[in-house]
Amino acid sequence: MEILKEIQAGNLKGSKSIKIASGLKTFPKELYTLVDTLEVLDLTDNNLSSLPNDFHKFKKLKRLFLSNNQFNHVPKILAKLPILSMIGIRNNQIKTFEENSLPLSTRWLILTDNNLKSLPKSIGDLTLLQKCMLSGNELSSIPDTFNKCLNLELLRIGANKLTSFPICLLSLPKLSWLAYSANPFCKKHPDSNIKLQTIIWDNLEIKELLGEGASGSIYKAIYQEKEVAIKIFKGEMTSDGLPQEEMDINISMGMHKNLVDVLAQVSQHPQGKDVLMLELIPSTYINLGLPPSFESCTRDIYPLDFSLTSKSSLKILQGMASAAVHMHQRGIMHGDFYAHNIMCDKDDNSILGDFGGASYYEPKEIEIRNDLERLEIRAFGCLIEELLYVSKHDNEHRNIRNTLLQLQISCLNKIPRKRPLFKEISKQLDEII
Repeated sequence: MEILKEIQAGNLKGSKSIKIASGLKTFPKELYTLVDTLEVLDLTDNNLSSLPNDFHKFKKLKRLFLSNNQFNHVPKILAKLPILSMIGIRNNQIKTFEENSLPLSTRWLILTDNNLKSLPKSIGDLTLLQKCMLSGNELSSIPDTFNKCLNLELLRIGANKLTSFPICLLSLPKLSWLAYSANPFCKKHPDSNIKLQTIIWDNLEIKELLGEGASGSIYKAIYQEKEVAIKIFKGEMTSDGLPQEEMDINISMGMHKNLVDVLAQVSQHPQGKDVLMLELIPSTYINLGLPPSFESCTRDIYPLDFSLTSKSSLKILQGMASAAVHMHQRGIMHGDFYAHNIMCDKDDNSILGDFGGASYYEPKEIEIRNDLERLEIRAFGCLIEELLYVSKHDNEHRNIRNTLLQLQISCLNKIPRKRPLFKEISKQLDEII
């Protein structure tokens, strides 16, 4: 409780951000001395079950984190906070989400891993909502009012109890990143049961950690004198859904030069974890972008000194369009089609990875198949927009830039059914000279 003593002593007067994780059972009154300045409050990892009735005094609060506590409801007092834009209440026991419980300023909502059976119709009033994380609940339907969330760009509804796909989502003009796997209406990809080569954990020489994400950790390893990558799945609920679904999609993806290839399944992990052996991406490859910040919410960010030529952007986009055609022909939507999931080398060769948000749909259901593909096409349009921005000082390839700009406009069309499909996009990109 050292931080509370610091606040009491007046040492943190004027603070804009406070984090306390010390087993709190009641809301600390000491925080009221900061009501005039506090913008970010993180009370994750405590034992709180309610907020005080005068919590609305924190008029300047912009971001609130209450994950890993004991809430069984979405605190209705939040609706009285005028500029609160980000709310994270993950991994509680929330069953109750009453009408009009959230402020209209809500931009980013995280309710992953709770016990929600329904959503209020008033969620449609959140017209500024851009990112909404609802995976790991017990939702059996999505209210039709969701189609009023005209700024919604990223939605996670995996691992719920949805018996049919929420058709109301398909008309949303900005929805670009959607994950819905592990619901009752979802079928398994027919290739997810393909028998891969199985190797034994003890036959691997595990090297350094390469990266860690929500669904698992990736290590470099040696197998039969060859360098490979090993992904160890955590098996816990992630913001995207269940890691088992990601593993199934990895297996079902097939081979493509612009995708990370799965080489084998690994058995007999010491802790019984699910493990895949993947193609090792050479160390000469780096991430094209960085994940969204709190401020950018749904859009990737790039270092200030990062730039590309339009010709480089074109080659990367050609590779990604080719990968997208391959995926969607197999009924797979990536769901997280972002620059930060694309690795590139100095020759602009590109590889798309991270299938944690991927979902399967029946390719024979032509209408919904094309509608879902067009959601991902908007994500592709955002990627074009970003690459045009980082190549804005390139005056040498004006023909490429002008053509990409026209393609960007088509991909970002506010009427989803007016967007081109990936086959057409890939053809257009390959014809640019």
